[in-house]
Amino acid sequence: MTTKKNNVLTQSQHEELIKILKVRFEKNMSRHKGIEWNKVENRLEANPEKLWSLNEMEITGGEPDVVDFDKTTNEYVFYDCSAESPKGRRSVCYDREGLESRKEYKPENTAVDMATSMNIELLNEEQYKALQKLGNFDVKTSSWLKTPSDIRKLGGAIFADFRYGNVFVYHNGAQSYYAARGFRGVLKV
Repeated sequence: MTTKKNNVLTQSQHEELIKILKVRFEKNMSRHKGIEWNKVENRLEANPEKLWSLNEMEITGGEPDVVDFDKTTNEYVFYDCSAESPKGRRSVCYDREGLESRKEYKPENTAVDMATSMNIELLNEEQYKALQKLGNFDVKTSSWLKTPSDIRKLGGAIFADFRYGNVFVYHNGAQSYYAARGFRGVLKV
C-alpha cells in the first residue's frame, strides 16, 4: 500500500489516508473532545512527512487517531488506537541490544527499531494509561512501552496490558518476544 520515496505518500495514498483518518475521527469523538477535524486536517496537509508516519502506523494495524492537543507545543497528538496491539508490529524484542543478546530464535525486528523507521515514538507508561481512559485496549495482547533508562541498563524493558478491569505494567528481559506483544506509537503533528 505504501511506496517509500523520501517518506512521502503518493497523491492517491495521501487522499485515502485522510479519508480513513477523518472517518475514524468522526466515529470516535469521545477520544478528542473539543478538537475540530478541519484544524487537524490543515495541520496534516502542512506536514506530509507526518502523514507518511501516520500511514506507516495505519498499514501495520495501529489505527491512529487524535487523542489530545498539546497546548505547550501546539501539536495534535495521535496514538495507535487499535483494540489490540498492532498486528504488524508483534513478535519483536524491545530493542537492538535485546535482539543481539539472543543466542537463537531471533525475531526479525525490534519495537524501538520499527518505531524509529516509522518516525514515531513508543508510548510511555503515562501515555499508555491515558489511552486506557479512552477505552479498553490490549485485553488479549500486550504492548512494549518506552522503558526508563535505569531499567533498560539492567537488561529489562516494560510492557503493559489491560486485564481484570485494570492497567498492568510489567517487566521482562528486553530480549524476550511473544506473538501477542507488539508496541503502540505516538506521533505529534
